[in-house]
Amino acid sequence: MAYVIGVDVGGTFTDAVLDDDAGTVLAAKSPSTPPDYSQGVLDVLEQLAEQLGKALPEMLAETHHIAHGTTSSLNALVTGNVPAVGFLTTKGHRDSIFIMNVEGRYLGRSPQELQNVLGQKKDHGLLPKRHALEVTERVDRDGAVVVRLDEDETRAAIRELLADGVRAIAVSLLWSFRNPVHEQRIRELIAEEDPDVFVALSSDVSPRIREFARNATTIMSTQIGPGLRDYLTTLEDTLRENRLTGPLLVMQSNGGAVAAREAPAAAISTVGSVLTGGVVGSVALGHQLGHRNIISTDVGGTTFLAGLVVDGEPVRDTTTVINHHPINVPTLRVDAIGSGGGAIAWLDAGGNLRIGPHSAQAVPGPACYGNGGAEPTNTDANLVLGILPERGLLGGRKPLSLELAREAIDTRIAKPLGLTVEEAAAAIYTVQNAQTGDLLRKTVVEAGHDPRGFVLYAFGGAGPAHCAGYAAEVGCTEVVVPLGSVASAFSAFGLASSDIILAAELSDPMNVPFDPQRAERNFAQLEQQVREGLDRQGLKFENVELYREIDMRYSMQLAEVTTAVVQGPLDTAAIEEAAAGFEERYASLYGKEAGFREAGIQAITFRVRGVGILPFSPALPEVPVADSPDPSAARTGTRPVCLNASLGYVDTAVYDYRELRRGHVLTGPAIVEVPTTTVVVPAGTTGAVDHLGNLLIRAGASANEEATLVTAGSAS
Repeated sequence: MAYVIGVDVGGTFTDAVLDDDAGTVLAAKSPSTPPDYSQGVLDVLEQLAEQLGKALPEMLAETHHIAHGTTSSLNALVTGNVPAVGFLTTKGHRDSIFIMNVEGRYLGRSPQELQNVLGQKKDHGLLPKRHALEVTERVDRDGAVVVRLDEDETRAAIRELLADGVRAIAVSLLWSFRNPVHEQRIRELIAEEDPDVFVALSSDVSPRIREFARNATTIMSTQIGPGLRDYLTTLEDTLRENRLTGPLLVMQSNGGAVAAREAPAAAISTVGSVLTGGVVGSVALGHQLGHRNIISTDVGGTTFLAGLVVDGEPVRDTTTVINHHPINVPTLRVDAIGSGGGAIAWLDAGGNLRIGPHSAQAVPGPACYGNGGAEPTNTDANLVLGILPERGLLGGRKPLSLELAREAIDTRIAKPLGLTVEEAAAAIYTVQNAQTGDLLRKTVVEAGHDPRGFVLYAFGGAGPAHCAGYAAEVGCTEVVVPLGSVASAFSAFGLASSDIILAAELSDPMNVPFDPQRAERNFAQLEQQVREGLDRQGLKFENVELYREIDMRYSMQLAEVTTAVVQGPLDTAAIEEAAAGFEERYASLYGKEAGFREAGIQAITFRVRGVGILPFSPALPEVPVADSPDPSAARTGTRPVCLNASLGYVDTAVYDYRELRRGHVLTGPAIVEVPTTTVVVPAGTTGAVDHLGNLLIRAGASANEEATLVTAGSAS
């Protein structure tokens, strides 16, 4: 027996899913334990072992690998809770990270913020100027050394940083992605001064053109690298002491995993690890259900996350934005807002009700947790509305206080607005659904897709309570709530489903048509890097798949579009095919006839993605078939629930998910209680249990139609 375990460490809860090669799938959920998140990981692993009837060391000894996703790195960057780092760059170019290429004024800002021109400031610098030093050297755009590195000056700069307490140094020199010799020599000089100092080179972390983005990426990777190294070292040592023999893998932003010992060197690649787990899980479940176009939504305690799967493949991007800085990280495209179950409801200066982005997190948590939190959250509103049971979460292991929830809403929202507590709670629920619907419009419609052609997947602890509402906001009529054995731990299921994915890239600008042999040399170099990286993971792969890409743009433009390139030796025809693919993709993003071929096309960055296919592909097991569509046997009673302020509280049927079977059909309004989440089936919709135990929520379908579909094993 060999187990694969996915662990999703969120800001509020830590989830885990275990899969074996015999069809067993188990899930567990435990509160996260900041600042030492490793304790929460051990807690949730203990729960899995308990379900297996084994001791933790016995389970870990039989584990093939653990895939781990964490928000700790992202949270550290967003909150600025990072150690002091030094920055060494080419003389005359230090101020690029303070000028920010103008982008620092607008990247990552909301439309409302962009309209307030006078209110925009560049007060989010990455480090103080005394920690940003220059060295004499120069490499030209072709990679030729024009001015040799002044080693004495460099040593003096290193000593100055170390004397100021710096224990991590980022090195990003001009044109180093064409020739890294000076960066590599600086790393040697730092090691001579102090071998324990953490060092990151831009030629390793981000060998891509555009100075500001490359500098920012390298600095941020350096800021989180030491903390990630220390956390993973502690966690892995503890797991080894408990007899884990397989590797500990860390999820990356690109949807794949990498060995924990390699993750700190490119720490920035892990910042979106938890964000992408749900998308990967959606791809895996979509294969089982026959869905190729999926809107993946994950609502945890802190954030609302939305990603897309189009034609069976997750939508990818080559950059992301953190704290108004562009970050060069190949990633699955996931949009996020601070609108999770713990998002705080508040009133702005104009008296308008706002939800998030600040969260009560695990500590102190929502007011109803009774841990000292005094501000109302989505969770408090759902408790007042009757959506959540008064006995608490996690099957009653997390008690809730209705009195404290009512007090927080009354003090902060209801009285200032002249509303009753119930009206204020209903307003919070409505605003939450509306603003998450707005994010979905951005994710789907602004990307050129019609949401009516997609199935919406909803998971996370808070997602199933709101999914029917925000799906209706964008006109999506079919919702899948993955329940079965994974419930709200679906992102952890995605982590357990992930393969090993490594990417290597380099910028080598050239005009189309370009020399095929020059491009072939670039790809050959990158493919070698990827294969060597996969060999270092300590895993045996069933197969290795390599994908070639080029980021292209029209001449004199900045908008680059990633274009697939055929495998095998390149020739003129293959280059022209790639250019045609670029123009087609550009038109789909920016509008038909928006391109201008006569201006010329440039190839900017070459990239190779390598996928090491693991011998495990977790699949959700089938559930027993119901004797009839009537779910009465699973009904535990009724309680007043308010889903619509104009209708008020309505006696609503409550069902125990553990008693539901394939083919059962619920007519809304209904509440389905799962040990780790709560599902809302609104009036005018039906909820049917499919062959995998998922709850399918559809608007306008009759109970008889639903029963026919799910009995036949159809999910579409």
